[in-house]
Amino acid sequence: MTDKRFYQVLVPAVVLFGFLPFGLGSYHLHVVIVSLFYLMMASSWNLLAGYTGQVSFAHAAFAGIGAYTSGILAVRFGLNPWIGVVVGTMLAALLGLAVGVLCLRMGGIYLSLTTLGFSEILRIIITNEYEVTRGTMGLQVPGLFAEYSKVGYFYVMLGAAVLTLIIIYRLIHSNIGLNFRAVQNDERAAASLGVDVVRVRVLAFTVSSALAGMAGGLYGHYLLLITPEIPSLDQQFLVLSMTVIGGMGSFPGPIIGAFSLEILSEYIRAYGEYHVLVFGLIALVAARFAPNGLMGLAKDRLVRRRAPAKTVAAAAKS
Repeated sequence: MTDKRFYQVLVPAVVLFGFLPFGLGSYHLHVVIVSLFYLMMASSWNLLAGYTGQVSFAHAAFAGIGAYTSGILAVRFGLNPWIGVVVGTMLAALLGLAVGVLCLRMGGIYLSLTTLGFSEILRIIITNEYEVTRGTMGLQVPGLFAEYSKVGYFYVMLGAAVLTLIIIYRLIHSNIGLNFRAVQNDERAAASLGVDVVRVRVLAFTVSSALAGMAGGLYGHYLLLITPEIPSLDQQFLVLSMTVIGGMGSFPGPIIGAFSLEILSEYIRAYGEYHVLVFGLIALVAARFAPNGLMGLAKDRLVRRRAPAKTVAAAAKS
């Protein structure tokens, strides 16, 4: 897809999306806002896992860093939440850079285990530092607006989601994106051609962490309560599921996955304690019959539909 084509699709879609608050009630608007949060999370995790092949389990932890940084600065120091979100994003990027420099030389399962440990360490610190984070009780934080407005938060999350998508699109369709794919496909061949493999991985990790930090900061101020649930492994695996089921390594895949699974989770919430089981079964069925995600399934059907048409055209020519 060319840049012109991308913006021709993006701009009308955003304009149409912008009319949603006029036709949705409070509950459905909340579902859309949460979906936009997961869109940012899944798309930024896809940048790392889908385009460089590095599986990190610390993505939700970086969202938590952005959320808690902004929340603590607002509650303890009276800092404006908007500035707090920027600071939280920068801190998530810096910690992502530090973790990336330390861990990304290892790669593979070692990176996954290290980021898993980082995520658990952060959760333990948040839970036990009650005086600062309020532990499992959660930290009550001020909103981004003087008067709480769900419509206002919708447009903020929509703007942040669009910014996230543009950053990711520009990256993967640049020379840096070519390096991402080269490292993912064969890092030794990429290194032999002069690609700095570690630097490419660290760049993807840092950008991905920063975007997660921004999403977490905005989401925390939307909820007005920041709990250890945001940086939890449950959130991490939910983001991973959205990316994989939507289509890892494709640009629209995480967008489709985020909206599909968030809306689905709202419907099956009626099953009470069993909703997690139902959600897992649906995810397993999707993984079994659509290993390349919903995007892969759609592409396969499109190819099958075009194949007979080409055969008929070839027969007519002969």
